[in-house]
Amino acid sequence: MQSCEISSDSTDDPLSSGLGTHRQPRIVVIGAGLAGLAATRVLLRNGFTDVTVLEASDHIGGRVQSIQHGKATLELGATWIHGANGNPVYHLAEESGLLEHTTDGERSMGRISLYTKNGVAHYQTNVGRRIPKDLVEEFSDVYNEVYELTQEFFQSGKPVCAESQNSVGVFTRDLVRKRITLDPDDSESIKKIKLSMLQQYLKVESCESSSASMDEVSLSEFGEWTEIPGAHYVIPEGFMKIVNLLAQDIPSQTISLCKPVRSIHWNYSAHHRELIAKSNHTEQLRNHNNNNHGGQPHEDLLLLGRPICVECEDEEWIMADHVIVTASLGVLKQNHAAMFSPPLPEDKVLAIEKLGISTTDKIFLEFEEPFWSPECNSIQFVWEDEAQLEQLAYPEELWYKKICSFDVLYPPERYGYMLSGWICGQEALYMERCDDETVAETCTELLRRFTGNPDIPKPRRILRSSWGSNPYIRGSYSFTRVGSSGADCERLAMPLPYANSTKAPPLQVLFAGESTHRKYYSTTHGALLSGQREATRLTEMYQDVHRAQTTKPTV
Repeated sequence: MQSCEISSDSTDDPLSSGLGTHRQPRIVVIGAGLAGLAATRVLLRNGFTDVTVLEASDHIGGRVQSIQHGKATLELGATWIHGANGNPVYHLAEESGLLEHTTDGERSMGRISLYTKNGVAHYQTNVGRRIPKDLVEEFSDVYNEVYELTQEFFQSGKPVCAESQNSVGVFTRDLVRKRITLDPDDSESIKKIKLSMLQQYLKVESCESSSASMDEVSLSEFGEWTEIPGAHYVIPEGFMKIVNLLAQDIPSQTISLCKPVRSIHWNYSAHHRELIAKSNHTEQLRNHNNNNHGGQPHEDLLLLGRPICVECEDEEWIMADHVIVTASLGVLKQNHAAMFSPPLPEDKVLAIEKLGISTTDKIFLEFEEPFWSPECNSIQFVWEDEAQLEQLAYPEELWYKKICSFDVLYPPERYGYMLSGWICGQEALYMERCDDETVAETCTELLRRFTGNPDIPKPRRILRSSWGSNPYIRGSYSFTRVGSSGADCERLAMPLPYANSTKAPPLQVLFAGESTHRKYYSTTHGALLSGQREATRLTEMYQDVHRAQTTKPTV
């Protein structure tokens, strides 16, 4: 591997030369999710040898969490490879043979609606009635027509009318309701069912967008999210296989697990270093070089002139030239004030505040035998009493009303008799506070109520995610909230200090992660590409500096 061939003491090393010293730049990557691992992989391949990854949790992968269940792998986090052509995650999976056993039911050419498979979705109402298939199809046609219209505002520069409040939810609900109520061929009872279905569809969209409500999603920006051409794929052996592929060339000592970061002190001046040297922190400073880079005394660590000090929760302080922050938008929202010293610039804080992130959780229920019919691919919950509701938000004791559906996992030879439920928003956080027994009982009662079958047994096993209450994640993935735009993703991605700060060392703090990708936010390929982007940014800076130094005219 190239990184192993370059000595950190080599005066011919372009990376060291670019820094104007005899040492390699030290880079700290915060987070060992897809973005952090992708960045580290590129750095090592480009000859950087002094790279450390700090991961707060006890495992790598970030929002990828594959759980082995008998012959099957259940995904608590990332599930789909969205698109093929040019998707780096797809190419990684395809080249490694991870898609060889992907079934037709795990490969979809259409718009993904949670799980898309062969078979029929059963739309059941809260009084135990199944909505006829032709009625579902009639409604779906109307809804999908309006959905296509939501894409046009960004893609065609179409102006947003004031009545929509620039909200996907408000626009969709108002227009679909209008079309339903003006339909002269439907009876009032049919119209009520269709209006109730509208609410259920919006819950599904909220789960897909990871928003508490589609009312929060920006209409003018909704069409900027870019879909990569090609099918959507599930990896039968688990998405963690992608994580392991990214990590396989990274030396194990490079990644420190259970290593949460308390604060990133950037633009670290000589005055700051002097204060640290005189304070009682000097006794707590553990020389990172002693562990990984050959011994240097503590005093030398402070005199190296590195502009950044990463303060860890375990009281270790690590000096660095560059830090790549891959923390989720949820973590940045909660911790940015304490996480950066000096504070982030106001425009970056504003971008963090304006962009949206919420929680989408999965609830897996395993049964001894199926109570659903062979052709049933999902059970969709339609509450008839919600036809005229404006806000789909519930008090804590009614959290279960936000569960939009349970999907049947196929094939049963792999998964057994397994359902996967979906819930999002504040109600997902309420669910996370409950114990397994409560959630299993509540879901069983829901299934009995909506199917009209009082004999459905309790599941023999339950497994569920808890992304919202995970202190190192704080949500599932980002979306463009009303008032935000793709420009906020780019602002979040902008390295610090800004380019006009010419006296400060450049590219001290870089930002990666799905929320920093303007077109592919919310996706695994967006996360991976963002990590590659920031590692490439650093590589190109050192190459440019070295090129400028080696081409100086002699006097």
